[in-house]
Amino acid sequence: MDIFDKCFQYTAAKEAIKAGFYPYFIPMTGSDGATAECRGQRLIMCGSNNYLGLTTHPAVQKAAKDAIDRFGTSCTGSRFLNGTLELHEQLETELAEWVGKPAALAFSTGMQVNLGTISAVVGRGDVVILDKDDHASIVDGARLSWGEVKRFRHNDMQDLENILAEIPTTMGKLVVVDGVFSMEGDIAPLPALVSICRKYGARLMVDDAHALGVLGGGRGTAAHFGLTDEVDLIMGTFSKSFASLGGFIAGENDVIHYIKHNARSLIFSASISPPNAAAALAALHVMRDEPERIERVNMIARRMRQAFGELGFKTGNSATPIVPIVIGDTNSTFMTWKLLFQKGVFVNAAIPPAVSEGRQMLRTSFMATHREEHLNKILETFKAVGKEVGLI
Repeated sequence: MDIFDKCFQYTAAKEAIKAGFYPYFIPMTGSDGATAECRGQRLIMCGSNNYLGLTTHPAVQKAAKDAIDRFGTSCTGSRFLNGTLELHEQLETELAEWVGKPAALAFSTGMQVNLGTISAVVGRGDVVILDKDDHASIVDGARLSWGEVKRFRHNDMQDLENILAEIPTTMGKLVVVDGVFSMEGDIAPLPALVSICRKYGARLMVDDAHALGVLGGGRGTAAHFGLTDEVDLIMGTFSKSFASLGGFIAGENDVIHYIKHNARSLIFSASISPPNAAAALAALHVMRDEPERIERVNMIARRMRQAFGELGFKTGNSATPIVPIVIGDTNSTFMTWKLLFQKGVFVNAAIPPAVSEGRQMLRTSFMATHREEHLNKILETFKAVGKEVGLI
């Protein structure tokens, strides 16, 4: 058997491309954040994680350019060797302070944070317990560990408790959840999670990739619920509200020290580049100094959730700037995506395995820099397309 047979037999994407219903890997030729240009067409960007609109903020852009002038484009080495800059350590110190933890550690991507942290902390004889809607990076980090992996039904605290109750007290336990779930935009029930974890002696890690800059005054899910001291590890990415690339994990000094010396995705990867680190740090400063951006993106989110609901669209349990338009089958999802794209609105089509079967959707997401005319055009276009396709 040829190991490439599976490659030659994979035709689903090719068929979608040929039919003109392929919504992925679309090359952009320009962007100002709230809008983007593709193939000569100007689109309202309603599919970005740029929640605070900081990718084009002058201070963030200047910081990235200045870092290149000072350090060059790359460190060309791992953090262990030649790849640690004072800039990295300043970023880590300020991130830890921002989320309310003693220490933080920056990685080159958010994916690497979860791969490295979970696989380092969860060893033989340990158990890692995941929400079934957790991000793929969490699932892969659990798979890379030497521990046992268990999963509970999405946000089902009774199912979680049933699982924890069956795990022997002699086994180490780590529960990992998204603070804000990336497809549905709903929030993890952190008060109940904290209570259950403490009852069964489990540690709790929260992936705040989509919560930082949005919830808790920008400080994330734990701050949103007033439970910062009760969450053991807080993870974040720089590719959303921080307008950069990279990620971090924050927690107790000894725990971060351990991860720093055992996370393979940190040890064997080149360090986060100077312009990316500088951009993330500048974005953190803007987040701190311009809280009105956080207020505005949440105001926009409330308005759009309500408006979509009034039009007759199903938006699930979203409570954030991620607002899903649940359609339920792949063909209708692709058709709706194409019509919206043709009319100048860019959204994301989400199908299995990114979402469960029957939850195929268009993932819309909003940013603080969307103007009123953008929001009105989005709603007008969704209304027209929704009627054309028969969704409303």
